[in-house]
Amino acid sequence: MNDTPSVPPRHPAIAWLRREALPLAVMLLLLGVARDTLANHYQVPSGSMQPTLQPGDRVAVDMRAYGVRLPFTQMQLLATGTPQRGDVAVFDSPADGTRLIKRVVAVGGDRVALRGGYLSINGRLLQQGVACELFDGKPVQLDLDAGGGPDIPGFTLPAGKLLVMGDHRGNSFDGRFFGLVDADKVYGKALAVYWRRGEGLEWQRL
Repeated sequence: MNDTPSVPPRHPAIAWLRREALPLAVMLLLLGVARDTLANHYQVPSGSMQPTLQPGDRVAVDMRAYGVRLPFTQMQLLATGTPQRGDVAVFDSPADGTRLIKRVVAVGGDRVALRGGYLSINGRLLQQGVACELFDGKPVQLDLDAGGGPDIPGFTLPAGKLLVMGDHRGNSFDGRFFGLVDADKVYGKALAVYWRRGEGLEWQRL
């Protein structure tokens, strides 16, 4: 007589969950964490950043450029940098929380003014020729076909704040309307356009 206790058969559904579903769930979780903390993408909804960005452009976003955050939260674990003038940044609008993409044109401590669509930072006019500005040595093309939008008479940004604007100066809902953005709450830095309507895949650095 065999006294060895019998082992109940493993339920097929449980075996499948362990073998197939659990690894898949772990993989999806890791992908979600990577997307939320390392790299992501953004689809441009409007023409406010023309000619740099066109409606429908898909943009690669570096989530680590300004800080490493606890996944799925805004809690910063490690500061890795701060937004600089000329950066194209992705952030949540202070007005209604809508995720936006604009250019950082001034940072804390800068005295900024805008006249006819052209910026002056700390008393220096950024204009370089027609519809072009120079941000720390980098030329940026503007779209002034709708004018320059509201002027800024001149003010100094408090520490930790950013002024963001669209390159399509007369057709951009930006910091001139919703105010300054907290530098430590910027979502990420746009690196390049990786897909453009009518042209397909490409890698156009910003």
